[in-house]
Amino acid sequence: MKPYYQDKWVTIYHGDCREILPQLDVKVDLVLTDPPYGLNEKMQGGTWGLAYKRSDMGRWDYCVEGGLIEQVVSLSRVAIIWGGNNYALPPSRCWLVWDKLVKVPTLSDIELAWTNMDKPAKSFSALRESSNGNKRHPTEKPESLIAWSIVQAGEGIGIILDPFLGSGTTCYCAKKLNRYSIGIEVEEKYCEIAAKRCCQEVMELV
Repeated sequence: MKPYYQDKWVTIYHGDCREILPQLDVKVDLVLTDPPYGLNEKMQGGTWGLAYKRSDMGRWDYCVEGGLIEQVVSLSRVAIIWGGNNYALPPSRCWLVWDKLVKVPTLSDIELAWTNMDKPAKSFSALRESSNGNKRHPTEKPESLIAWSIVQAGEGIGIILDPFLGSGTTCYCAKKLNRYSIGIEVEEKYCEIAAKRCCQEVMELV
């Protein structure tokens, strides 16, 4: 299985995570991901929606069928699943909350991440990345939010997995935090964006 992109800190695979995950021969410490929850007909018109439709991912229940999310959670000691409230995951003591700051009547004021961590719930406030007009992916999370999520996972996080990589924010932030990461993305357009982001020299976060 040849990576789409690889450097000292990052490995990116282009393909369906349902096919690639069984081939990964590595133990990860953190699964941090933002699955394509909530995809429906109104999201099918753009390039992103059509790409997922071609891959049989256009249905809302793509991640529900076959226990895919449960499989993803089982791959690591720590799991953080943004949009986890959309899935039948076990009760959690520690939910992560993203306050988007700007209130839009037709959109959620916050987003939730399910975790399997045993600690109090935490919240983080940040504007969407798209607020500056540089939107790389329809559901892109702020870099500051993803970096914060990695820190919330605690000590001993050596390898991070994101099986729904999108434009590569998880791998990019992991690299800045001196963590190894593996990303999987079904759409080549976003693999290319992620690779370009990760190949840049990044200033390490303190």
